[in-house]
Amino acid sequence: MEKLDVSVHGSSHPSLSPSRRTPLPPCYPLLSCSASLFPGCINICELLVKSSAHREGKQTGGKAQPRSSAGRRRSGVLEEPQQRSVSNMFLLLLLGGLLLQGDAQDHTSLWRGNDRSGRCVYSFTVPSPVEASCPQPAAPEVEALKARLGVLEMLVSQLSERGLLQGEKERLKREMKALQLRMEEMRRETERLRKRPCPQTPAAPPSHPQRDRAPTRPLEDSAWQYGSPAFQELKAEVTEVPVPDSKQNHTGCGDLLSVGEPVTHRRADNIAGKYGVWMQDPEPVSPYGPNMVWRIDTVGTEVRQLFGYEDLEQLSKGFPSKVLLLLDPLESTGATLYRGSLYYQRRLSRTLIRYELAAEHVAARRELPHAGFHGQFPYSWGGYTDIDLAVDEKGLWAVYSTSKAQGAIVISLLDPLSLEVRRSWETNIRKSSVANSFIICGKMYTVASYSAPDSTINYVYDTETSQGKAVSIPFKNKYRYNSMIDYSLAQRKLFAWDNFHLVSYDIRMSRSPAN
Repeated sequence: MEKLDVSVHGSSHPSLSPSRRTPLPPCYPLLSCSASLFPGCINICELLVKSSAHREGKQTGGKAQPRSSAGRRRSGVLEEPQQRSVSNMFLLLLLGGLLLQGDAQDHTSLWRGNDRSGRCVYSFTVPSPVEASCPQPAAPEVEALKARLGVLEMLVSQLSERGLLQGEKERLKREMKALQLRMEEMRRETERLRKRPCPQTPAAPPSHPQRDRAPTRPLEDSAWQYGSPAFQELKAEVTEVPVPDSKQNHTGCGDLLSVGEPVTHRRADNIAGKYGVWMQDPEPVSPYGPNMVWRIDTVGTEVRQLFGYEDLEQLSKGFPSKVLLLLDPLESTGATLYRGSLYYQRRLSRTLIRYELAAEHVAARRELPHAGFHGQFPYSWGGYTDIDLAVDEKGLWAVYSTSKAQGAIVISLLDPLSLEVRRSWETNIRKSSVANSFIICGKMYTVASYSAPDSTINYVYDTETSQGKAVSIPFKNKYRYNSMIDYSLAQRKLFAWDNFHLVSYDIRMSRSPAN
């Protein structure tokens, strides 16, 4: 017997028991679109499947054994003419059922052909009456390519961000390291201060009690201290005296009367600029002009960079025109400029260095005799401010202390070329009891506090008379951590470094005739 396979798109339904019945016919893969029109297709399909199974049994078992008619009826197997008749009838019924569909009878197609294995296969197509088109999934290659492109874009973005984050991370590490060093220094300074006795208040020399006493109000010009008519008449009489020779001049080196409000010129860029020193040379040497401004950030263990700016405007913009690298590291904020050279204290020593800016080399070095260093006798704010150099109308000065002076301030006038000490004065003011100091016209002034917003200049020592006295001149710490205060002879102002900020103060001096 010849086997007849009827399928749609190569699908064959497995054989089922004659007694099994389901809501859908056993030939559902064949008539999934028209099974409701042909309830009889269930029996036809069962017969076809059973006949096919019987034929396969005969092919595998050799010659067919004779069976009784009862056996054939019981097995449901048809003879070859009957199978062909049933198959033809099934195909006709299937085609008729499809043609009866109202909307699909113009589009239904039936094909017959051999599959890849050479079998004759009948197939048909029916368009969907509802869906205009079937959704097609994207090709696997396209999806894989899109996924790879997405991953590549993500990696490029991550690499770009990683570079920026790495740079920022390195900068923060450097700042954190500098801050940790500063914290360690402050911790050691705190321990050292705890072991010391309480700071003494400024006291006038005992030999001149009357002279050293001063009013608590700021000094004023004597012309404003009198308002009586008698004084006005006396003043009028004095003004009638002939004018003195025009060649007679006034040095302006009287007493400090007042200090103006702080003017901010720039804020430091990073943690290294929390403390620092900035200055101008009152007698510059070529190639640097009189407007040149210099700056040093002093936070760190190896402070060597000296930044130069064409003028104050360039300083405020932060564009240095010159950067010099010092051969020896610098200690604290006590450096100064004079006659084309930078004067500073070498780190961890009492050695003073003169560094020529034009030649960029060390021109002289000398130890300051018996001077304390690296936290032995600093100002009250700390910072290893044991030696503070200054320049005024009379030359180059050093403010420091020694073991012999027992922490009291010592003032020395230095030779600007050899750094030798020309003369020294010992005061009664303990260096650790004041926040800072500066020298104008040979007079040293001390500042009471580095952090109080409304502080005072509380003491003055005159090297001309070797006498000191208490004063009270208002002084403002705008940013509440003033680590450097110096007199700028070039600008006739005070320069200060107040908690990252470079500030200046106008000053008013009384005038006194030259000797």
